[in-house]
Amino acid sequence: MHDPLLTVDGLTTEFATTHGSIRAVEDVSFDLAPGEKLGIVGESGSGKSVTARTVMRLLDDNGRIEAGSVRLNGRELTTLSERELTGVRGTEIAMIFQDPMSSLTPVLTVGTQITETILEHQDVSKARAREQAIELLDRVRIPDPESVIDTYPHELSGGQRQRVLIAIAISCDPDVLIADEPTTAVDVTIEAQILELLEDLVEEREMSLVQITHDLGVVAETCDRVAVMYAGRIVERGDVMDVFVEPRHPYTAGLLRSTPRIADVEPALLPGNVPEPGERPGGL
Repeated sequence: MHDPLLTVDGLTTEFATTHGSIRAVEDVSFDLAPGEKLGIVGESGSGKSVTARTVMRLLDDNGRIEAGSVRLNGRELTTLSERELTGVRGTEIAMIFQDPMSSLTPVLTVGTQITETILEHQDVSKARAREQAIELLDRVRIPDPESVIDTYPHELSGGQRQRVLIAIAISCDPDVLIADEPTTAVDVTIEAQILELLEDLVEEREMSLVQITHDLGVVAETCDRVAVMYAGRIVERGDVMDVFVEPRHPYTAGLLRSTPRIADVEPALLPGNVPEPGERPGGL
């Protein structure tokens, strides 16, 4: 049994608001082993993306880690300086965000945005960084990468922009890749292509993957283990088949019942909404 590559223990994240501090994530814990693929699932508002951003230390100015630990390769990330974190992000842990248009800089070419990451972390010339950027664009299956490298994000399709984000994320061969709903902005056909690409890259580069999604089918097809989040907490975790075949928590069972099936079975939709942070009832 391998020691965990990433260990999140008791992580609690708060945001300062005009109504006081609000806990968006509370007492979240999970491990990620080398080469493992973990799915984090739940409805919108359950705390999945906040958990990912907390692990990466990419919270907005009003956010802070109130408690807990994040250890990567045995090193505590919550106490690192911003300069030290810059050396970790990209080389040891990287993240693919939901919306490529808001994640990519509109006034810089695709090539500039990939090469700046390479130059930040690798001792290579600008010419070699450009060559690597072209190789990465080719690896993420973008046609004619020699031309695409000099284009701007708005000149590309949604699927191509998402592939550029993937190229940036894997440019320095991180140990851990966090994919935060990377197919939200693309159609179903492109979604399947992106998920297949991610699976190939994770295996090829021997990365560990945290797949954040609301799609249980994606987790069933691509992940080894799953953690189910509700109202800022993990309510169930385990091997994918164990959790999906015999869920122990009522919320997990409700999510599974609400999943559309090929058979002529009408999904039993979950009533109500995930409670907002600060409005959660007792017992959660």
